[in-house]
Amino acid sequence: MGEWSLRNEQTKRPDLLRLATAGSVDDGKSTLVGRLLYDTKSVLADQIDAVTRASVDKGLATPDLSLLVDGLRAEREQGITIDVAYRYFATPQRSFVLADTPGHVQYTRNTVSGASTAQLVILLVDARKGVIEQTRRHAAVMALLGVPKLVLAVNKIDLVDDAEAVFNRIVTEFNELTTKLGWSAEDIVEIPVSALHGDNIASRSADTPYYDGPSLIEHLESVPVDADSTGRHQVGLRFPVQYVIRPRTAEYPDYRGYAGQVAAGVVAKGDEVVVLPSGIRTTVERIDTADGELPSAQPGRSVTLLLADEVDISRGDTIVAAADAPEPIDSFDATVCWLGDKPLRAGARLLLKHGTRTTQAIVGTLIERFDEQNLAADPNPESLALNDIGRIAVRVAEPIAADDYRVNRYTGSFLLIDPAGGNTLAAGLVGDVLTSVEVGS
Repeated sequence: MGEWSLRNEQTKRPDLLRLATAGSVDDGKSTLVGRLLYDTKSVLADQIDAVTRASVDKGLATPDLSLLVDGLRAEREQGITIDVAYRYFATPQRSFVLADTPGHVQYTRNTVSGASTAQLVILLVDARKGVIEQTRRHAAVMALLGVPKLVLAVNKIDLVDDAEAVFNRIVTEFNELTTKLGWSAEDIVEIPVSALHGDNIASRSADTPYYDGPSLIEHLESVPVDADSTGRHQVGLRFPVQYVIRPRTAEYPDYRGYAGQVAAGVVAKGDEVVVLPSGIRTTVERIDTADGELPSAQPGRSVTLLLADEVDISRGDTIVAAADAPEPIDSFDATVCWLGDKPLRAGARLLLKHGTRTTQAIVGTLIERFDEQNLAADPNPESLALNDIGRIAVRVAEPIAADDYRVNRYTGSFLLIDPAGGNTLAAGLVGDVLTSVEVGS
């Protein structure tokens, strides 16, 4: 089934799971993703033939399924994943959107991006190496992002002696880490796998008699995912305005609509709303789409809202439910993952992008740096270096309609941007998300 067909098929399936992969370099993520696509029959026959020929040319006895996903030439030549790629596959029970993220520490920023909307993350560990520095870093990032479910896939289990003892040791160490990071035992599943040979991927393997749990695909098909796990339903309407539509044609001389995507909550005709940051109250008169008018719109739906009153609204404003409208803020504490090559220091003048609003920002105090290896806090650091996680104070030139990230992942996140080059320098989370982590000093 081709990608276009899969996209269409997914729109018909109500049960969709958004997941991501994470792990270190050479732990087999690309092979695992290739195996998932292969075992769910989500690749075309000519793609399999091309991979088989390429594998024979490399002297391999079996197809190298990583070639199905490492699409960039640089990825194929280096044997590593560089960019985030989104894969679509489905089984009779569920549809999936998978963000295949890089493992190299240099590309942690891509991992943050790919996992930011995930309901579940598959974190791979090489059975020969166990829990390493990058494992701990990725687990900490997933905890801070609020990913609700984790799968620990202990890969290459076929390459170690006394596999049961190795698996149990890795699981024990990983559970100690995730408990301190705020996950409960019910949120974590550990599976010994061989992505190369398909052990415990689509079906349970006879080569791991010590393991009596589900295969990876069985777990992905059945794992319960709360509809509120991404935070879209935990607050009322949040609608960042992307564009003001004013055709000024003979057919629509007075049409004024506000286009955007419902970031959280639900909007319906007749709802009382507030426009932020101005605070003006009005009512939703109509909800338009390219396919016609709707009585209501759910999170993720792109619509155009028409309001009962003529209100001065522009891109960057946010239309919110009147019942729980957040107070616009111009100064706040936030947790950031620093992604810039040059260190962040207090006093930095940057751009902050929240929803559709971009405004000037000044970084005040660097409150603390989070040591994800030792789960410790370093107070008042001089700077935050590449891949550092820290809590900072931020002041913005224009107020933003933000929620605490722990309440809503969409309206509680932002980006810090280099005003000169436009590069993304940090992924930010409003509030102190570190409170869920058992941090020492």
